[in-house]
Amino acid sequence: MTWNTEAGAGPETAVDVVVIGAGQAGLSSAYHLARAGIGHVVLDHAPRPGGAWQFRWPSLTYGKVHGMHALPGMELTGADPLRPSSEVIGEYFAAYEERFGLRVRRPVDVSAVREGEGGRLRVETSAGVWAARALINATGTWDRPFWPRYRGQETFRGRQLHTADYPGPEAFAGLRVIVVGGGTSAVQHLLEISEVAAETTWVTRRPPVFRDGSFGEAEGRAAVALVEERVRRGLPPQSVVSVTGLPLNEAVRAGLASGVLDRRPAFDRITPEGAEWADGTRVEADVILWATGFRAAVDHLAPLRLREPGGGIRIDGTRAVRDERIHLVGYGPSASTVGANRAGGAAVREIRRLLARERAGEPVPA
Repeated sequence: MTWNTEAGAGPETAVDVVVIGAGQAGLSSAYHLARAGIGHVVLDHAPRPGGAWQFRWPSLTYGKVHGMHALPGMELTGADPLRPSSEVIGEYFAAYEERFGLRVRRPVDVSAVREGEGGRLRVETSAGVWAARALINATGTWDRPFWPRYRGQETFRGRQLHTADYPGPEAFAGLRVIVVGGGTSAVQHLLEISEVAAETTWVTRRPPVFRDGSFGEAEGRAAVALVEERVRRGLPPQSVVSVTGLPLNEAVRAGLASGVLDRRPAFDRITPEGAEWADGTRVEADVILWATGFRAAVDHLAPLRLREPGGGIRIDGTRAVRDERIHLVGYGPSASTVGANRAGGAAVREIRRLLARERAGEPVPA
């Protein structure tokens, strides 16, 4: 087994593969690259191991995590469900990096990936420049929170924040809070904020769909297929969770029974004091919490012109259709933790064939 032995980047450091991101997708990809004996470097802009999990709010305990699949080759066992998920998963990722010798360089910010010389990709970063034969982009979505725009939004006198900056329920004690969004984060926020807030209001664009009963392998495959179809058409991906519905567990049932999860449709505008609907109904608020999701963090790939007219990057498996040197792991259908694991292995198998063709002197079209 050959492990990455690349030294730090000078003016330009040659390497077979650059992996951008050291969350679930990036670590899975690095594991498979190492097993395949392919030289690589892993770049991560976060200050420590843990991927996006390290930024999750303290009240999101491990027992509340919506599906966490172990990384390949090492199970996560014995975790206390009452500990913050940021701590549990951060420690697990750190142990994983150490066990398999995955020498992640951090913090490193990648500013751009563009066409380089000799058919290589030029990866420009805060720690220098790498020249890579292939690239695995595993940057996820946490760095691109989505903020919708509403009329009057700039006039609101209270506080506006996004799930990405959610500090936990204590910050909302005694306040009137509007939570906007129809996903699992919005529901989790509401359930815990409602215990300390003066008042909560839930707003979604579409009526929420609650899923009662088990969610098995067949249902999972069907959900992934819906997301996969979008990226094959070059449309921006939706999360897998967005097509599975909201799990109707005991806490959610209690929230529905108490009225906490009584949902209002999207408001017409934001006022200095809160929000107003088209029928004249108003709700006063001290805080608007936008639990409105995230978008894929792929702006650094813009120089490669991978986007389709529909706004997304069209992929076949994990490979970008417009450039077979680029693989997106944790994008679209592989955005779940189990999907990221499988996609990491699939990307490395394709890269291995790509490098073999290149070394045999076959042309590798961009």
